[in-house]
Amino acid sequence: MTMVVEEEKWGVIFCPKTNRFMRDKKREKIKKILTSQQINYELVQADGTDKIEYLTKKFINNNYHTIVVVGGDSALHDVINTFMQFEQSIIQQISLGVIPHGVMNDFSLFWGIKEGEDEKIIKALKKKRIRSIDVGKIRYTNKDGKQCRRYFLNCVNIGFIASIMNLKHQTRALLYDRTLSFIVSFILLIFQRLSYKVHLKINNEEIKQRIMTICVGNSLGYGQTPSAVPYNGLLDVTLVRLPGLLQLFEGIYLFIRGKFLNHKYVLPYRTKKVEVLSTGGAMISVDGKFMSQRLEQLEITIEPERINFIIPT
Repeated sequence: MTMVVEEEKWGVIFCPKTNRFMRDKKREKIKKILTSQQINYELVQADGTDKIEYLTKKFINNNYHTIVVVGGDSALHDVINTFMQFEQSIIQQISLGVIPHGVMNDFSLFWGIKEGEDEKIIKALKKKRIRSIDVGKIRYTNKDGKQCRRYFLNCVNIGFIASIMNLKHQTRALLYDRTLSFIVSFILLIFQRLSYKVHLKINNEEIKQRIMTICVGNSLGYGQTPSAVPYNGLLDVTLVRLPGLLQLFEGIYLFIRGKFLNHKYVLPYRTKKVEVLSTGGAMISVDGKFMSQRLEQLEITIEPERINFIIPT
């Protein structure tokens, strides 16, 4: 049964971190601010992808026109992929907002907001300034031969960064903390200097060479596509060739300084489509979420102005 709700009522999806005490404290803080701002809302907690998908569908089917995610890139990824299961006529009626509460919050960082600025962000969301934003799309064939699609707001990583996400997923069960598991994973992998022989097509250029990591970004791409913007109908791409150890640390220094594209081992592109004809067996992550299926081929494109995003500043 479909329930009719007030147009201004917000559906808020709270995606908690691991720490139980901090989770409860954060949730109550968000509720207190929403109430003080006289916002009509329903806040529900979502632990994991399945619950996020279920709650997003529930809000859409119950005619909520504003859905706000309290979470990081991974939570936004799950919500966007649920949105894209609906007809565009329905998606156009919904505005999406975010209150950062994740490990890296890279998509939020693009808009100049940081975790902890909850009251400031909620006041900005209340103003309902909307920007139509692009959504990246991946097309691939799964192990059963089925044609699949997956969408992203931030980026697709192939190679080194994806390997970090995989190891982070494995170590999180031991370390009980997402941020710590990411740092440990990075340290463990950086000295391995993994590389993959890839085959790509970008802007009619065919690329066959050994690569350490690839990032296809609709946004900042965790610093790898710093010039990308999610509203120009284009994807930014960086390919990092395998550097020597000294060049690797030079690259990390430039990365920290925000000058990643200046490194001589970084090859930048801007395009509407990337054809990956061979990943060379490299791992893949999307918006920071590790893809368990190893893909050899995939196509990455951009779908302009698919989502109404509430500017959080």
